Amino acid sequence: MASVKRIADIKVRDMSNGAEIVGVQKRVLIGPADRAPTFAVRQFTLGPGGHTAAHSHPFEHGVIVLRGTGTVLTPTGPVEIGEGSVVFVPPGEHHQFRNTGPGSLQFLCVIPVEHET
Repeated sequence: MASVKRIADIKVRDMSNGAEIVGVQKRVLIGPADRAPTFAVRQFTLGPGGHTAAHSHPFEHGVIVLRGTGTVLTPTGPVEIGEGSVVFVPPGEHHQFRNTGPGSLQFLCVIPVEHET
């Protein structure tokens, strides 16, 4: 059965730890609770100066930037991203998302559902 909900009604989780992860909020829009069999869709919001940890993992993910400006760290260095940017991160690739603008950087991130925690 289809699951329908409003983004505003989905719990926001503060992912920040004050060091590696700063100013990051996450909502799981579609995931294990929806019994999604193959993928999870998360919404991340990075406040001004916010960034995810620089990391890698054994699975791919896709990112669609909804608003704001920032960079994604790639093996060849940072690449600018903004509203309308689409990013594919292959498995095992070191990466990091960083907000470089004055407002929030917001993006959707799609990963294999078994990796959503």
